[in-house]
This record gives sequence, C-alpha cells and structure tokens, in this order.
Amino acid sequence: MDIKRPLAPAALALAATLALVGCGSQPADGNGTSGSPAASATSAAPTSVTIEDNRGSHTVEVPPTSVAAFDNRTFETLSDWGVTLSVAAVSLMPATIAYTQDDSIVDVGTHNEPNLELIVAADPDVVIIGQRFTQFYDDIAALVPDATLIELDPRDGEPFADELKRQVTVLGEVFSKQAEAQQLVDDYDAAMARVKAAYDPAQTAMAVNVSGGEIGFIAPGQGRTLGPVFTDAGLTPALEVEESSTNHEGDEISVEAIAASNPEWILVMDRSAAVDADNPDFKPAAEIIEATDALRNVPAIQKGQVVYMPADTYTNEGIQTYTEFLNDFADALEAAKQG
Repeated sequence: MDIKRPLAPAALALAATLALVGCGSQPADGNGTSGSPAASATSAAPTSVTIEDNRGSHTVEVPPTSVAAFDNRTFETLSDWGVTLSVAAVSLMPATIAYTQDDSIVDVGTHNEPNLELIVAADPDVVIIGQRFTQFYDDIAALVPDATLIELDPRDGEPFADELKRQVTVLGEVFSKQAEAQQLVDDYDAAMARVKAAYDPAQTAMAVNVSGGEIGFIAPGQGRTLGPVFTDAGLTPALEVEESSTNHEGDEISVEAIAASNPEWILVMDRSAAVDADNPDFKPAAEIIEATDALRNVPAIQKGQVVYMPADTYTNEGIQTYTEFLNDFADALEAAKQG
C-alpha cells in the first residue's frame, strides 16, 4: 500500500516560490487584474494636454507642479478644485476665496503696483493670467520664459456666456477636472434657462452700478458685468443711451433719467461692497437705492423687483458668480409671477 507522505518544508517553500513566479508572469491591467500590455498602456493617464487660449495653442505638462494665478475670474474655480498655488495676486482676491487664508502662497500684490519679481522664485510651470493682470503678460513671460501662460479672458465679439464656459472647460483640461468643469457649465445653463422661462419681455429692465455712493448706468449689451446679461437672457432695456461704455463705475446718468424710464426690474452690481466694505462710511447699494427719492415711484422699487449681484462680484466675476446671480434673478421672477 502506498503511503502519501507530507511534503518537506523545503519542498513547500519551492512550490510557493514557483506559484509566485507564475502569478508575476501575468501582466496586470489598471485595476490590478490580469490583462494584456496594450490594455495597461491605454489606461495610463496622459502626461500632457494641448489647449487653446486667447493667444494660440499650448502643450501643458499635467499635472502642473507649480501654479501661478492672476485672473480674478478663475480664483474661485481653482480654489474649489483644490489647486495648490505657489504664487498669486492674493491681495486682489475677495475674502470669500479660501486662498486668502493660505500663508504659503507668495503674494505679488494687486495690479496697481505688483512685485512681479516674486514670481521668479516660485518657478511656475503654468501661469493663469487675465483681467487686471493682462497688461503684465509680456513682463511675466520674460521673467519665467519656461512657463506656459494661459489667458482666457472673454474675447470681444464672442457670446459672453460661451466665453465663461470656455474658460472653465480649458482649465478643466489643464487640471484634470473635466467633470467638475462640465458641472459648472451645466449649473450656469440651468440658471439661465430658469431666467428665460420666467422672464416676460414686456417687462423692461435696467442695470446699475453703485460705487462710492453714486449710481451709475450699466449699458445693455456692453456695460460692465451686467451688460452681457441683457443679451444672453434676452432682457428688454428700459433705457439705452448713445456713447455708452464699459466703465467699471458705470456711465454717468441722472437718477431722474433712470426714474423716467420706469423699469420693471432693476439689476444692481454693488462695486463698493467688494472694495470698500471695510470703510466706516460704506453704505450698501440697497440702502442707497432705496433712499433715493427720485426712484421711489419706479415700478421696480414699488414692487420690490430689485435684484443684487453677490457682494464680491466686482473682484470675483467668474461663472459661479453669474450662476448665483441668475438663480437669484430667476427666484425673483418666479415669485413675481406667482403674485
């Protein structure tokens, strides 16, 4: 009779080694399971992306290792996505942006007197530039010649809403946040759709800017910040004037002229709320508008149909700012319809 003897310890060790070698000979795919080398290669993350900005095509190594940020419209997006900044215009950011609490970021100051030399030591490989810092594009490019400068300011002649979407979409490619970028686009589109569905074109609208206690006129279509909303949302202007501008304080116009146009809706950007809120003499736009005798009989005031942009708008103007405002506007329009 054959007797089966247990394997000796040495034999067991040899068998285990052979088993491990056999397992190791099978290539694993990106999920840790057996697969072909081709499958493994196709699952690898890209090491660079090619994007288009206002100045052409750029190939960017991803993920960037050192990021500089000098475009107000992008600060909230970069912050929400958890992008680490090495150097930025922190002094230009509204307090609502988390970067203002991060002492590790080198602050070059505002666009008025920036210390651009500080950018050199940060050695950025990507520089997000735009809005107030666009004027320093060539200076920064000369200081960090190996960095890729990305400028995504809304371009003249292009639909403003599309430009806001383009901005976050391109940044989504650079920072591998494509899904998050698409969500921002979807949220904006949904807010705009609400406004269009609730707005009655028979009701006229007026946009104003309050700065230093003065009320300025924001021209439909081209005025600062709120001007493009008239075009994108299809609003009917209560008043149009010749030689209007994009002035950041709005165009000079008498409150009597505003009152005479009888707007059903008044849309307001409070510029001072973003830059002067710490001033002891600061008064919110709502207080100024409601205390102006000439406006008291205007339908928008009588019906409480005055909608204010977020307080940090003037220094934050990104897609999130517009989405928040459009939803507030839609809430007001829908409430007015319900009586």
